[in-house]
Amino acid sequence: MADVTAKMVKELREKSGAGMMDCKKALMESDGDLEKAVDCLRKKGIATAAKRAGRATSEGIVQSYIHMGGKIGVIVEVNCETDFVAKTDDFNEFARNIAMQIAATSPVSLAPEDVPQAVVDRELEVYKAQVLEMGKPEKMVDKIAEGKLKKFFKENCLMNQQYVKEPDKIIADYLNEVIARTGEKITIKRFSRFQIGAE
Repeated sequence: MADVTAKMVKELREKSGAGMMDCKKALMESDGDLEKAVDCLRKKGIATAAKRAGRATSEGIVQSYIHMGGKIGVIVEVNCETDFVAKTDDFNEFARNIAMQIAATSPVSLAPEDVPQAVVDRELEVYKAQVLEMGKPEKMVDKIAEGKLKKFFKENCLMNQQYVKEPDKIIADYLNEVIARTGEKITIKRFSRFQIGAE
């Protein structure tokens, strides 16, 4: 087993935002390999999030963000379990970053299951027409259209989007990391994005 130094722990803390003891344990488990330790912490974050899934989130914050000299505005509600966590810098930074993400990427919904069925049907219709236009065999049309729909969800559903500040993770990963750090269930409840001149 590799010797885990304070420098290694500090580096992992800066990279992951996890607690000191969690970082030390992850480094020991991954034999001092920083990347493996990051993966280890991320997996634990997901496990923590799963454990907290049934908890009530009645505290939180309504965060706003204005961009482009007042041309784009976002309001997002982020909930947590206690008022104590709602007041922490970590939680507030998460809410701000989510508002900035929404301003930058203009998601249509929170998750794929929240996309209105009419929108899904319209997208599938367009994709099928595109595939036929490409001259693909009829039997492949549905499969290719479904693949395009998955890509649509990845780009347009907030939880599936790549996190703009750290493109190697999606928003769901970022949320799970914050849940692991705070030890509370956190949910992005709802959001609205306004843009001058947009319908």
